[in-house]
Amino acid sequence: MTFATQAESIGSSSLLRYVPRISPSIARITVAAALLPMALSHGNHGGDNIPEGSTISLDPIDTTLWIHIFLQTFTFGILFPLGMVLGRRAGADNGAHTQIVKSRWHVPLQVGSTVLALLGYALGHLHKGREFNPENAHAKAATPLFFLLVAQIVLGVYLKLHLERGIHGRIRPFIRILHSVNGKAFPLLSWVQMLFGGITLLGFCQGDHLGQCAAHFIMGSAFIAYGVLLTIVLLVGQIWLRRTGRSQEFFDSAVIAAWGCVNTFTEHRWGTEWVRNDWQHTTMGIIWWSAGLAGVWLSKGRDGTPKRNFVPGFVIFITGWAMSAHPQELMTSAMTHAAFGYTLMAVGVTRIIEISFVLRDKAGVSEDGTQINSFQYVPVFLLYASGFLFMGATEEQMAFIAGSGMDAVAYILIMYSLAFLVFLVVMMFINVYDRAANPPSKITLNGHARSGDEAQVQDASEFELDGLMTDDEDDDKAASRKLLKNEGSQQNGFASPSAIARNDERLA
Repeated sequence: MTFATQAESIGSSSLLRYVPRISPSIARITVAAALLPMALSHGNHGGDNIPEGSTISLDPIDTTLWIHIFLQTFTFGILFPLGMVLGRRAGADNGAHTQIVKSRWHVPLQVGSTVLALLGYALGHLHKGREFNPENAHAKAATPLFFLLVAQIVLGVYLKLHLERGIHGRIRPFIRILHSVNGKAFPLLSWVQMLFGGITLLGFCQGDHLGQCAAHFIMGSAFIAYGVLLTIVLLVGQIWLRRTGRSQEFFDSAVIAAWGCVNTFTEHRWGTEWVRNDWQHTTMGIIWWSAGLAGVWLSKGRDGTPKRNFVPGFVIFITGWAMSAHPQELMTSAMTHAAFGYTLMAVGVTRIIEISFVLRDKAGVSEDGTQINSFQYVPVFLLYASGFLFMGATEEQMAFIAGSGMDAVAYILIMYSLAFLVFLVVMMFINVYDRAANPPSKITLNGHARSGDEAQVQDASEFELDGLMTDDEDDDKAASRKLLKNEGSQQNGFASPSAIARNDERLA
């Protein structure tokens, strides 16, 4: 009997049982990966229409490129970081050992994000319109980032298989560490790649502008990163900070001192003549490490307990004053730098007010670290705003804004808007992590969990019964009444009116 005869005898419907089922997620990744060779073969358009001395053509940005920009920004700026947060759900084991329990949404979200990232990667090579120099930083960084993404997928699939016998049991901890480190590095790498994308899109940071452009983007990103860290510590890091036995100012002052040492020896090209900006930047580095060392010393009391101090706030204030005094050629640039300087000065002033007057040198508003004074958000947000203002104040950007017809006030407001959006996204991520790692405690009665509404009804019932107790009742009778009340509680966690009536009858 031939195979065809066997197939006819079995039936087409029965044959479907022998066809392997392909996961929809795997199918999407396969389709997206199939687009990559076509995208890579398309290249970067060769740059034939780019004028001499420029890095971009004069063509407009087409729809495909706009889709690439928004899709990759959403994927790498929102979805991947959110998936990382969902993969860091902490739980307690026997009240002592802390283990990491991933959310059930971690894998689906990362799989979907990978599909969108591959699609956006393909669209970045399939667009028409504006052409770019093939040697641009954004294109150079895309390939390593793509391979890190592939490596993250492979590591995640391996961990998902739960292979723990033999050699797998020995290498699994290292695979888990690699997967964790690579996942945590993705938000930072994505931020750098998005900055490279904006720079490449407009053809900035070329030639003589490279040095000051790099300084603006590095320092601006550092201010934003500082704001992100302070947001994390403010919302979910108070208990961790107390366990370290150090005050917040110890870590701030240590970083300030280290950064000042770097600036002291890198802001001037040794062997060349000193110019005005060299003097300002170098002396700023000197005051940073000098004040940072003083702040480290002041972060400990006489008995060795952590102490708050004013030094980091003062360093930020004096840095803002110095930055606002930098001479500028364009009015737009002068106003933007002034706004940046004033914003940074406001960070320092509000930080000192927070420590000295709002918290009164305490670690936080409450002992458990859950209560936050609204004023504590002010210096944190202003760090975001100062970072965006400084990143947006490069020479080429200021010349572009001055020639576009937009005034400096509108541009500064746009920078503040971006700061608010990033501030919002960071708080949302922290809130997702906090609610997953520390779910709201549920009040239990007789082993049953109660919702908020049920707890309110239970409290009302207790209030009614307590009101029936008079001062003339002795302790035994009062204890009996409370015992009967508890016995009448239902499994939903609160006593019904009928149960209360029965209790009253038994007491009577």
